[in-house]
Amino acid sequence: MKAFVAGATGETGRRIVQELVARNIPVRALVRDIEKAKGIVSPEAELVVGDVLQPETLVAALGDSTVVLVATGAKPSFDPTGPYKVDFEGTKNLVDAAKAKGIGQFVFVSSLCTSQLFHPLNLFWLILVWKKQAEEYIQKSGLTYTIVRPGGLKNEDNSDLIVMQGADTLFDGSIPRQKVAQVSVEALLEPAARNKVVEIVAKPQAASKTFAELFQQC
Repeated sequence: MKAFVAGATGETGRRIVQELVARNIPVRALVRDIEKAKGIVSPEAELVVGDVLQPETLVAALGDSTVVLVATGAKPSFDPTGPYKVDFEGTKNLVDAAKAKGIGQFVFVSSLCTSQLFHPLNLFWLILVWKKQAEEYIQKSGLTYTIVRPGGLKNEDNSDLIVMQGADTLFDGSIPRQKVAQVSVEALLEPAARNKVVEIVAKPQAASKTFAELFQQC
């Protein structure tokens, strides 16, 4: 297995890279600026230059990768096209490149509540709407996929346990990014994670379950 991570310099993406490295899975990390990325991404990762909005860069960037993990996301800005471009067009370009390369599995970090049009997050240029469109494009692509929908993201890890349920069943809660990274990498290793949408939060009083059990119940 060789993993390709898009969004590798982001808060969640860099943790996904760390998680892969910790498991001795080789990583190609997609970055726009190698010098900037060197201070952010694990040094064990191979940095490759490309941009999800420039599809012609992606097939070469994928190289000999066998699986793809996507943790991209539009940053809050005054550009109303940001979420459309990054969350939908960028993901679509990655899916098309992955199909062209015969990628084995595609893991996409999305968000809770993508099916709720009247969610406050959609005030940020319909970000959940475009994440949902991206999810649907992945599901129709023919690729083996896992869509991970985390609750509110926290930078600090904690000892809370992961709660995982199927699509459109969790509507609030939060989770440390480190746990999102763990779930994303485990999705590559657990057969029960294939072709599923899983929603995740973390709670102190949750039942302790293995990742196999978590994915199987969704």
